[in-house]
Amino acid sequence: MSDIADAALAYDGVKRIEWADRSMPVLGQIRERFARDRPLAGLTVAACMHVTTETAGLIRTLRAGGAEVALAASNPLSTQDDVAAALVHEYGAAVFARAGIDREGYYRHIHQALEIGPDLVLDDGCDLVNTLHLERRDLLGGVKGGCEQTTTGVIRLHQMVREGVLEFPVVAVNDTDTKHMFDNRYGTGQSTLDGIIRATNTLLAGKTVVIAGFGYCGRGLAERARGLGARVVVTEIDPVKALDAVLQGFAVQPMAEAARHGEVFITVTGNRDVIAAEHLAAMPDGAILANSGHFDVEIDVRALDELAATVHRGVRPHCDEYVLADGRRLLLLAEGRLVNLAAAEGHPAAVMDMSFADQALTCAWLAASHASLPAAVHEVPAEIDTEVAGLKLASMNVGIDTLTRDQADYLRSWRLGS
Repeated sequence: MSDIADAALAYDGVKRIEWADRSMPVLGQIRERFARDRPLAGLTVAACMHVTTETAGLIRTLRAGGAEVALAASNPLSTQDDVAAALVHEYGAAVFARAGIDREGYYRHIHQALEIGPDLVLDDGCDLVNTLHLERRDLLGGVKGGCEQTTTGVIRLHQMVREGVLEFPVVAVNDTDTKHMFDNRYGTGQSTLDGIIRATNTLLAGKTVVIAGFGYCGRGLAERARGLGARVVVTEIDPVKALDAVLQGFAVQPMAEAARHGEVFITVTGNRDVIAAEHLAAMPDGAILANSGHFDVEIDVRALDELAATVHRGVRPHCDEYVLADGRRLLLLAEGRLVNLAAAEGHPAAVMDMSFADQALTCAWLAASHASLPAAVHEVPAEIDTEVAGLKLASMNVGIDTLTRDQADYLRSWRLGS
């Protein structure tokens, strides 16, 4: 049983999935290994993730490993309906996802995916884990472990641990070095600007781009915006990250100051009300507002509604214009949701090749190791991160050095000095 928009889209979905496969050689190798070794044989997996061509590669890999999989969308605007149809009708997964579904339907789909009675769960934002703990506690006893894909979800999981309520081990796949580097920095950096440009057709060269948050995602955005000729301003609450931004040559200001002269605003913090009513009220005419954090809480859209003198209108796909009482116009992209997935196609497949390779290998590790893991947030084993990076380098025909015996001995010894 599935709930998708249109089964007739399956053929188009297959073509796009096959196109993504060309840029995902690491996951392809792991899928071949899984088909041979069947590390997930007999297990059920419930996943709440963006339903994209790249995610389709992961779902197919899990199925090749022997798992039965049910997938719900982790964002109402990120679902690619043709991919959902292909996963159901060509690749045998259960999918509960429709582009543009409302909040009630979004959570209904999560509940439907959980009906599989999961042994393992894959989450992107912690909504599935949250639903399990609050509304489907009858299923908790069967869950062996899970993986979390995004920063926002890891933040929520750590809070669950602090409150002593997390019932099974969860691996923070988001926190691997390969994921931080490739997915957050290079993926979010490029795909967010891609979404903004598609939605507005604006020229970034010469514009003042304000980036809220200088974590891995914010750094990638700042680097790429500067590369396109923008004047980049960073806002931060962390003195260490703010100092890092300054030493990299970016201007750092409080949002109250940046709001007065910024032309494009991008939030990537994982927190709420980063752009609040007082900031919106100070912005210049034509300011563009975009969010690339996981949830639609970083820009206070309710405050924007209240400031607007008239009902907002769509002026381009994924671009709504809010006219304030004094005639200034503010442009909100993708309803304040993830602009890179709603207004564009998310990260390039080559980026997700790394993230989903981490995810697949971690699932296999969890299946074998869950009994020895406490209910806590765990790191991905270092050997998985190293293996994925090595496979990626090999796929790029890049070679690196290896330690000699003497070098290895030197690193292991405390007796050898200068």
